[in-house]
Amino acid sequence: MAQWHEDLWANVPADAVPERFIARRELLLSEVRAGQRVLDLGCGDGSFSAALLTAGAEVTGVDVADEAIRRAKARAPSADFLKLDDRQPLPFDDDQFDLVWCGETIEHLVDPGAMIAEARRVLKDGALLLITTPNQPRLRVALEALAGRPLEDRLDPRSDHLRFFTARTLELMISDAGFQQVWVSGFGGLPLLRSSLLARAR
Repeated sequence: MAQWHEDLWANVPADAVPERFIARRELLLSEVRAGQRVLDLGCGDGSFSAALLTAGAEVTGVDVADEAIRRAKARAPSADFLKLDDRQPLPFDDDQFDLVWCGETIEHLVDPGAMIAEARRVLKDGALLLITTPNQPRLRVALEALAGRPLEDRLDPRSDHLRFFTARTLELMISDAGFQQVWVSGFGGLPLLRSSLLARAR
C-alpha cells in the first residue's frame, strides 16, 4: 500500500486545491480554539494544518505518503508532521489531543474503523472528532442511474477511494469505535443530494 499512496501523490499537481476547501476550512476553524492541540489526520499537503496554525492551534499532521509530508512541511513549517505506517497504531499517547480533524481521508483507508478507534484513543475525554467524507446519498445515486450514469462511475475500483459511506454506515462505524455521542449530517450541495457527510463525535 505504501507505494500505491506515493504513486497517487505523484499525480497530484503541486498547485492542487483540496476539494471544497473553503467550506471545509471554515467548518474546521469554527470548532477550533487558540491553544488547542489538534491532530490533522491525513494532512495531505498541509492546507488545513496551515489554517489551524493561523487560528492559534498547536498542530500535528500525519499522513502515509512521503510526498504529502514533504508538501505539508513546506506549506506549514511550524507544525509537526509525521509519516504514518498505516499498519501500526498512531504514534501518540492516550488522551493527547483536543480535536482530531479527518477531512476526506477515511474513504482512502483499508481499515477506517481501526483508524477511527485510534482517533478515539488519542483524544482527551469528551474532545471532538470531526470527519468529512464523500456521501453516497440514495436519491443522488438513483437520479444518476435514471440519467444513464452507470454505477461503475461512482464506485470505480480504479479510483483512490477504497470505502464508500452513507450517513448510517458512517454513524455505525464511529459508534463501533467507542464514541458515545455521534452526529452525522450532509454537507455541501442541495438538501437530499449532499456531496459530503459531516460527522461530529465525542
